[in-house]
Amino acid sequence: MTEPNPAAAPASPLAIIVLAAGKGTRMKSDLHKVLHPIAGRPMLLHLLANADALAPERSVVVAGHGREQLEKALGDRAAIAVQDPQLGTGHAVQQAEAALSGFSGDVLILYGDVPFVSAETMRAMIERLHGGDAPAVVVLGFEPADTLQYGRVIAQDGRIVKMVEHKDASEAERACRVCNSGLMAVRAADLFGLLARVGNDNAQGEYYLPDIVNIAIADGRACSVVVTADADEVAGINSRGELAEAEARWQQRRRARAMADGATLVAPETVWFAWDTTIGRDVTIEPNVWFGPGVTVADKVVIHGFSHLEGATVGEGAQIGPFARLRPGANLARKVKVGNFVEVKNANLAEGAKANHLTYLGDADVGAGANIGAGTITCNYDGYFKYRTVIGERAFIGSNSALIAPVKIGADAIVAAGSAVSRDVAAGELRMVRAEQLIKPGWADRFHDAMKKKKAEKKG
Repeated sequence: MTEPNPAAAPASPLAIIVLAAGKGTRMKSDLHKVLHPIAGRPMLLHLLANADALAPERSVVVAGHGREQLEKALGDRAAIAVQDPQLGTGHAVQQAEAALSGFSGDVLILYGDVPFVSAETMRAMIERLHGGDAPAVVVLGFEPADTLQYGRVIAQDGRIVKMVEHKDASEAERACRVCNSGLMAVRAADLFGLLARVGNDNAQGEYYLPDIVNIAIADGRACSVVVTADADEVAGINSRGELAEAEARWQQRRRARAMADGATLVAPETVWFAWDTTIGRDVTIEPNVWFGPGVTVADKVVIHGFSHLEGATVGEGAQIGPFARLRPGANLARKVKVGNFVEVKNANLAEGAKANHLTYLGDADVGAGANIGAGTITCNYDGYFKYRTVIGERAFIGSNSALIAPVKIGADAIVAAGSAVSRDVAAGELRMVRAEQLIKPGWADRFHDAMKKKKAEKKG
């Protein structure tokens, strides 16, 4: 991006206006467009998180369709202004005037469906607003590979001469590669006065935000453009296809960062991270691993292929999978092993505990060094309430056991294979809960003979 003015000294408070009133019809969804997730996080929240780095004093989201969904997603994170009817981008920004009453600082105008504008870029716009020539408006420009139908920013040495829509541009103006992203920085003292002078004498009968630039220029005031070096950060998302493209770009960058930070991704294109995934050094991630939100992985962990992790903490040197599932509340300490087709939910596994095969551990505390045999389940739900299972240190749970919560298994205890344990097991105790085996010599032979005879009679 262009370098900010060295004389810049932004010291004013900041407000953010995010335009999110569009109906998003191309999404063909009941979910508001800006709430569609990328890396497990709504795109609007990606944008607000980047803006948070500038510590805005006020944040306003301009809503129309789907206001209730936005209110639920935002909580008290931002005020909501309503645009109804929807009469263009200039009209949308005007709806934030009441929410910014009494505010006298700088205003950044952003778009909820342009989620990846970096804090660095936002800061550069604000710094330029405080340049020595005191521009009335700073526009964020970009240079796409294909300029398509984008409006152009005609500028000389960073000073805007003219903003022009593609359809109204001359051939010479269309040759300009700097396009208008729609994002702007304006002083609050200027913004709403300029907007009040914007007309709607156009084919759509709408009030367009870029017109404030041309009005300010006509007044003899300077307006400036800051050009981002990364056109992807201003790419809008209007359809499911564009959403998938944005996800792919985000994942590609996150994978590259994971590897740069010291993780091995055996097949990077098959690993999917969430927005907040934390990965340590010397972690190995095999193909087809998926991270949902809330996962922290310590150093030297191995995650084998086809594993699914969400809301989980994995300690140093642990081994996961293949085909393991860690659900929210799964906390694995150092050197824990969770093997193939093991599911862990809301459970704590202490250092060195092992569950290697075909096991469900839900609402459980498993002591250090405990061994959970194949086919073991914690029966944690009675149809109304959840109950907890506590397994002591070095306990051995035999294969195909059902631990019926609430129940405690003491340290060094052994639960024999095939047991259904519904009462506490003391430390060092062997618990075997099986029906007595019934033996009928010759019964199976007589059964087979009788059934073969019946089958032969039916064929006859």
